[in-house]
Order: sequence, then structure tokens, then C-alpha cells
Amino acid sequence: MNRCAAVLAGLLALPLCGQSATPPAVVQVGVTVADLRAAVRFYTEVLGFTLLDTAERAGSDEERLLGVFGLRTDSTRLKLGDEILELTEFLAPRGRRLPDDARSNDRSFQHIAIVVRDMDAAYAHLRRHRVAHASPAPQTLPPSNPTAGGIRAFYFRDPDGHALEVLHFPPDKGDPKWRRAGNDLFLGIDHTAIVVGDTERSLAFWRDTLGLSVAGTSDNHGAEQERLNNVFGARLRITTLRGTRGPGVELLEYLTPRTGRPMPDDTAANDLWHWVVTVRVPEVEPLATILLRAGQAVSPAPGLRRGAAGADPHFLARDPDGHRVMLSAAARQPR
Repeated sequence: MNRCAAVLAGLLALPLCGQSATPPAVVQVGVTVADLRAAVRFYTEVLGFTLLDTAERAGSDEERLLGVFGLRTDSTRLKLGDEILELTEFLAPRGRRLPDDARSNDRSFQHIAIVVRDMDAAYAHLRRHRVAHASPAPQTLPPSNPTAGGIRAFYFRDPDGHALEVLHFPPDKGDPKWRRAGNDLFLGIDHTAIVVGDTERSLAFWRDTLGLSVAGTSDNHGAEQERLNNVFGARLRITTLRGTRGPGVELLEYLTPRTGRPMPDDTAANDLWHWVVTVRVPEVEPLATILLRAGQAVSPAPGLRRGAAGADPHFLARDPDGHRVMLSAAARQPR
């Protein structure tokens, strides 16, 4: 039985998290960076994030949790609106940088989508800070796509080459919180997007195993989508999942072109293309058992990770395409 079949078989033995009295929540997204101080400056000074706290971690418990021997990490949690982004630098051992030829349809692709109050003002602000473009300019999705028509978006890169998106919703789309009165240009994180090879296979993991709910679907194509992703001929099946709070998880399946490269099998937490979505679930242990049996585990067993509120059970796993998810039974709340 291959890995995907094993996951599906395991699901049959496990009640859905979504049926629990405590549904799952996406509590934060994290990414590995090369220079934490430089990354914090970029996200706070350019994108308006505020600093929450910092943590330095080392020792056998953290090594087992992340699957990296001899590690020492320095992390900072940042907040934008209601959402949290964690930046982690591996002081030891250093990982690999993003490949120069990374493409938006590679299955190692992941980004966060930051909602802005005014796209023209946001793009001008990013130009003043000389960010690296991934799209040639902001794109407005056409009305021929009823789900996404009128949404404006632009892809760019942070100093390490991580893809980021700024996003503006028209009045009839998006969470109403994005239309609150105020003066902030950058409002919060709407979702993290991941490229997947097969939507149904991914739904078996993110929806049926973890219990996230499907919040919307879309078939995106056309010249605007091609330029946004900088992929000629791009046609995407997009599925958005959400927990009780926090950013959504957007599955991007490229129906065309199907030339994206798979996530490297030896991807490790210290590699700069390593992102992780932290999901609070009712119980870590039953899910860990299923994922261990299915070959989807990074951690050998659930372990405790100490935070400001004490030590909580955590477990690092991978989805069918290799994207990382950190399960937590009692993840810390945003401040």
C-alpha cells in the first residue's frame, strides 16, 4: 500500500476532528528564515507586523519534534491584525536556501496572503521599499470568475525569497472584518496557500483528518491568473479550508501546466522553503498514531514544547505533498 492509500485507510479508523466538541483552529503560520533580525525588520517596517515575543530552543526534545539533530533555533512571533506569523532562524545546523529557479506551481510553494486596505497604495509602498516582484504588477481577477471576480492580488518576495501575496477584496467578497474602519494599510493574514498535486488526496488530510472545513472553491484561469502566478497557461482548482479561527489553508492544484516539481523528499525544518501551519486539535495522540502508521510523521512521537503558558503536546507531520503541519493540543492564544 502506498503512502496516500495508507492515509486513507487510517482515516476510516479515526473519528473526524470536526465531529469533536472542540473543532480545530489554525493558530499560526511559520517559516524558516536565514537571518532573523533582517526578517523581523522587513516584516515590521515594510509590512506593519508587530513583535509579540521571542524564544530560543535547543535540546533533544526539540530535535525529536522537528527531526533535526544538534539544532539551536531563535524564533520571533509577529502579529498582524488577529493573525500570527512565526519566523525561525536555525543557528545550527544551517539549512539550504530556496532554489533560484523556484516556481509558483512547484509543490514546495507556500505563501501567506496579506489583506490590504488599498491595493494601489500598498503596491506603491512596496515599490518604494524595492521589494522583489513575483508578479509583474497587481492583477484584478475578471468577473467571468464569479467566486474570485474583482479580487486584486500581487505576488512578491521577502529578503529570503519567500513568496508573499497582498490581497484586496471587493465589497461583496472576503471576511467582513477586512472592511472595518481604520487607517492601517496592511490588515492581517487571510490565508496560507500551498500547491498540491491532487485536491481530493489533500482534502483527506486537511479536512477529513484534521477537521478543517471547506469554506469555498474556485476555478481560476485566464491572463490575469497567469500573470499573478507568473505561470503561462495556469489553470488552478482552488479550495479554501478554515478552522474556528485563524487564517485559512488554500489548496492550489494546477490543472495546467502539470509541470510543477515535487517537494524534495529530504526537506528539513532548517531549509528555507520550510513553512509550517500550526493547528490546535482536541487531542494530539490519536492523530499522531494514524499519521505515524501512514508514514506522514516527522516527529517520532508527540512531545512537549514549552511556552509562556507551560508545556503543551506537539507533533510535526507532513501532508501528502510534504507541507508541514504542527499539531498542538493547547496552542498559545494570540495576545
